[in-house]
Amino acid sequence: MSKKKPIFPINEKLSDYLTTYNRNSKISIFYNDLLRFSASVKVLNENGEDTLWVRAHYDEYERDEIELSLKKVYTILHSDGNEETIKYLTIDEIDYCTFGNSKPFRIKVRNILNDNYTYLYVKRADASRVYGLELEHIVSPNRINFWFIKKPLSKNISQVFRAMILLNIISRHLQKEQNHRLPRSLSNSMNAV
Repeated sequence: MSKKKPIFPINEKLSDYLTTYNRNSKISIFYNDLLRFSASVKVLNENGEDTLWVRAHYDEYERDEIELSLKKVYTILHSDGNEETIKYLTIDEIDYCTFGNSKPFRIKVRNILNDNYTYLYVKRADASRVYGLELEHIVSPNRINFWFIKKPLSKNISQVFRAMILLNIISRHLQKEQNHRLPRSLSNSMNAV
């Protein structure tokens, strides 16, 4: 018996909710694009122990395109898509997690003007992850930005399951939020899963 968490497809009500609240987006990079790395090395912690993350390395002709796409994603999440800031961003690391269900990528994006950095996470997503992130965004003092992107696995499987990509970035800055209530549309869509 597998101990992996089952994958729950995102239904139309949840998809409509995410579209209403600008969580649905079309971008030029997908999870499968990041899987095309040509080499990797283990990422070790300060004690020299394996962290189960690997640093992904891409062929030069692909790396430029991937980095530009990731910078565009960052600008959409942090500066409403103002691409003038792209020249001040660098992608320091692209790490791939070798364990867990979602096998996320962790991308370190650094602003070269002030040397501040943050992480951008790219994951395969399902309804339970999306509900969890949306609920955390509603009730947490931390600001959470994420998107989902519909992309069928294949023409045959698309009616049963839609592959989802989740871009999740959690800001380091705390934000005071007013009292939050779970929106009626979210609670209705939770009942439909």
